[in-house]
Amino acid sequence: MNVLVTGGGGFLGSHLVERLREQGEHPFVARRRDYDLTEQADARRLFADAAPEIVFHLAAEVGGIGANRANPGRYWYANLAMGLNVIEESRATGVRKLVLAGTVCSYPKFTPPPFREEQLWDGYPEETNAPYGVAKKALLVGAQAYREQYGLNAIYLMPANLYGPGDNFHPTNAHVIPDLVRKMVDGGEEVVLWGDGSPTREFLYVDDCVEGLLLAAERHDGPEPVNLGTGREISIADLADLVAEVTGFGGEIRWDRSMPNGQPRRALDASRARALFGFEAQTPLREGLEQTVAWYRAMHTHVAR
Repeated sequence: MNVLVTGGGGFLGSHLVERLREQGEHPFVARRRDYDLTEQADARRLFADAAPEIVFHLAAEVGGIGANRANPGRYWYANLAMGLNVIEESRATGVRKLVLAGTVCSYPKFTPPPFREEQLWDGYPEETNAPYGVAKKALLVGAQAYREQYGLNAIYLMPANLYGPGDNFHPTNAHVIPDLVRKMVDGGEEVVLWGDGSPTREFLYVDDCVEGLLLAAERHDGPEPVNLGTGREISIADLADLVAEVTGFGGEIRWDRSMPNGQPRRALDASRARALFGFEAQTPLREGLEQTVAWYRAMHTHVAR
């Protein structure tokens, strides 16, 4: 079966591609340098080249709080444009199954945890990542509309914050875990972190997310959005202490309270995924962090050489 993975060179996409190859598949990997999915002509050319029967749409422009604050217009436009082009070309070419990766950032700012899918429309997302979250949520509406009018079998999954080997460790647009790992492995006697450490987050190991994507592609055919997560919540302050412990960082952690905290709390109710297609995350946070730190140290040593 022809499988297309958009964003196949990215963090989540590369892990999915590796897993598909291990299973004997030969996925068509769409990378930005070859296809600009914000352009309809490029999306059309991609679908002609790949002739996909199943599409995993993972391509996205993402980043942490700082990157979202710096690029609200770009993140809104790029994520919306890529998604609508992929949905339209999936319809036009008769794709059998379209798996869309949404985001936990689409939930309203003050959603009480654990977030249930029914709460998705109860308010506006947290302001710093609202353009990105709203763009991704619009794709859910599009997928449901195309299912109703054209019979497109599009499913929509919302993973918790991802982390793991191969993550983006860039100094200015990394998410919280790779940012902490980079600072604590590379830093000196002090690490400065944004906010006050009180917000909570839920973290899903990348290989667990891949398992959820594959299970959903195989077993789930409904229009409703589905959370992918662990159901376990941790404060950023406790996370920082845990990363310090795993990395062996013995310096001072200082909080810059002049910078934003982001969404106050974030944790998912993953019971729908368990009921619909049997998904349960398997990797404890400490174990996932140990693997992430080991990968970063290995890569850092390789680059240094």
